[in-house]
This record gives sequence, C-alpha cells and structure tokens, in this order.
Amino acid sequence: MNAIKDSVHGHVRLDPAAAELIDTPAFQRLRHVKQLSTVRLVYPSANHTRFEHSLGVYHLARQALDGLDLDPDTAAHVRAAALLHDAGHGPYGHQTEGIIRRRTGRDHDDVEWLLTDPDREVTRVLERHGLDPERVAALIAGEGGVGALVSGELDVDRMDYLVRDAHHTGVPYGTVDTGRLVNELRLVDGESGRGNGGNERGNGGNERDGGGSDPDPASADLVLAEGNVATAESLLLARSLMNAVVYRHHVSRVAGAMLERASERYLDRTGTDVETFRRMADHDLLVDLREHVPELGRRIERRDLYKRAVWVGLGEVPAGTVDADHEAALAAEREIADRAGVDPESVVVDVPSRPGLKESGSTVVVDGITQRLSDASELVAGIRAAERSRWRLGVYCPGDHVEAVREAARDVLGLRLAE
Repeated sequence: MNAIKDSVHGHVRLDPAAAELIDTPAFQRLRHVKQLSTVRLVYPSANHTRFEHSLGVYHLARQALDGLDLDPDTAAHVRAAALLHDAGHGPYGHQTEGIIRRRTGRDHDDVEWLLTDPDREVTRVLERHGLDPERVAALIAGEGGVGALVSGELDVDRMDYLVRDAHHTGVPYGTVDTGRLVNELRLVDGESGRGNGGNERGNGGNERDGGGSDPDPASADLVLAEGNVATAESLLLARSLMNAVVYRHHVSRVAGAMLERASERYLDRTGTDVETFRRMADHDLLVDLREHVPELGRRIERRDLYKRAVWVGLGEVPAGTVDADHEAALAAEREIADRAGVDPESVVVDVPSRPGLKESGSTVVVDGITQRLSDASELVAGIRAAERSRWRLGVYCPGDHVEAVREAARDVLGLRLAE
C-alpha cells in the first residue's frame, strides 16, 4: 500500500483505487488550486492546496470507517468520495463558486458531470476498481446517510480544513481533536434517531435498532457517541474562531470580492464559457485577469487592494439590504458610483449571507437519546450571537474615493451610519 507524507496527519496510506485516482488530471489539477485563495494575502504561509487537503480528508475518512463497520463496497465508495470531494472546485475555490453557481446551477460538490464522463480518466479509474461514479458523486453531495461523513455537520472535510488551515496560517484557533472526533462517530437508524435514540453497543460503538440489526448506511444518521457534547462544541468553537481570525478577515473579504467582480468581467469580455472557466487553475485565471481585466487583475496580483468605504454590522443595515441578491448588489454598485461621481466599475458591494454555523446542527447522543447540538449545549447560543455580532457588510473602492463612496452608499443602501 502506497503512503504519502503529510504535514498534518503524518503518513497517509492509499488503497489501490486512491493511488490511481490521485494521478488523474482531475485530481492533479488540485495541486494548483489554493485551499485558502485570497487568505494567503493576509497569512503568507497559507499556500497549501486542495490536493493535500483532499488527501487529509481521505485519511480521516479511512480512520472513521474503521469504527463504522460498513460493508467493504460501501466503505470503498466513501473513501473515493472523500478523496474526490473537492474535484469540482473552480479556480480560487469558494471565491468563484458563486459565479459558477449562477451560470450553471451547480455547486462545487455537484460533480456527477465530472465523474460520469466516459472520456475522463477519473471515470475510467473508478470503474476499473468496481466503483460506481454516480454513487461516488452522490456521496460527495452528502446523500445516502453515510454521505454525511463526506458532506454534513460532522464531516471529515471540515475536520481536516480546520486543523490544516490553522497549521498553515500559524494561528491556534482551529485546533480540534480529530482522532477523538473520527473514533466517536456512530451510525444510528434514521427511524429511531432523534428523540428516542439507539442503544449504543459497548463492544464497538455501532448503533443498532431494537431488532439488533446494523443501521442501513443509506439512510442512517451520523452522530457522536455518548459523552461527546464537548467534542462537538470544540468543532463549533474552532470554526467560529477561524471565521473571525482567518476566513472572514477583512483583507481576504476585499480581495475576494474584487476577484469575483474581475472574474465576471473576464467571462463577459472574453466570451470564455463557464465550463472552461471552472476547470482553470488559480494561476491560469490570474494571468488572464491581468490581460483582460487589468484594472482589477493587476491590483489583486500586487495586493494593491481597494479600501473599505463602508464596514458595518447587522444593526446598521436594513433587512432588505442584508438579504439583497447578486443582481441587487450590482445595481447598488452602479447607483453608488453614479452618486459619488466615480467609475461604475470601481465600487464593489459585498453582502455576505446571514450568519450561521452548520456545525450547530450536528447530532450527539445524550443519555441514550440523539439530540441536535443546539439543544444539548448552552454554548451554541453564545457562539451564534458572536457570529451575528461579527457579520459585516462591506463597500470597497480605491482609496481616494472612500469619503464620496461612503456618503453615497449610506443613502443608496439605507445604512444607519454614525456621523
């Protein structure tokens, strides 16, 4: 069995299917897609890629599967899904996902189009190892009960990216006990799950229903075993702290918003189809942005970023503005620029989604009953409040236009700004 040395998990051992999958073009491309995209403009050592992150997710999935007692065929499909879970990402990862979603209707974890194409090597490798590409794609999307291990509230994806991103940025906030998390995962019957629970077996931790049979992995719920409320809380707290310090750092937010606008203009100006765009690597896109959208491409390359004309919390923003869609944000940019007397392409309105933490919906066993973490933990309400207090709407522009844009944005967006 092949092994790869990883900076976070040590040696990652590959099964035969994984060893072939990592050599396919679809997977090798991930070497050229940075895990943290524009965050590396804040933390210069955060140059790790989705290639190594995917290996880490595969490694944690293998560890979790050791305790879930699944049949070999299901386990093999889950391992492949864990390895390939990020193969659908476009350049700069989540920073271009909104563009791709608006133009294709697909998110990065909707990869059936990629894995079922008979002309692609990744499809042929899966089939050669007896793996159904459609089933692997469904697991990546979080379907089928055990798919929650790949994409869900307790998935190995977030376990890896929290510890990996903390490691490479140098911050201590994403540190979680991945060993305990994966070893305490259980599958419980979906029918007996929330409310009346399943009985935990002392000899292996697998949950069984009243008849003594193993839960169906296609419909079971993934939970943390008895005594792990604090374990689930640690994952939630780590994510919240990483949001504040790393993922939503204002410099990364500004650069990411500029990158999104630049990419939209690139597609419109060049006629590049979105299918070609979504298979580009980071450096491919940056080179093309420098050529075709130089007013933003060169700024991003040189870290000559726009400044914050507006940076306000939920209490200062009308509900209608908080819930503005993409087209409304673009219209606001044009109106703000017109009122401020500046180039309409030099204003960016950045309205993030309402604050929320998917991890608060994770499920834990408490006194033999499966419960949502939000019901079992008093900590959740406090973390949710912290997320709401840290939410910010941003309006960005070149530094010499900040005052004019700020005044115009206050009127256009109905902001309650201090004088």
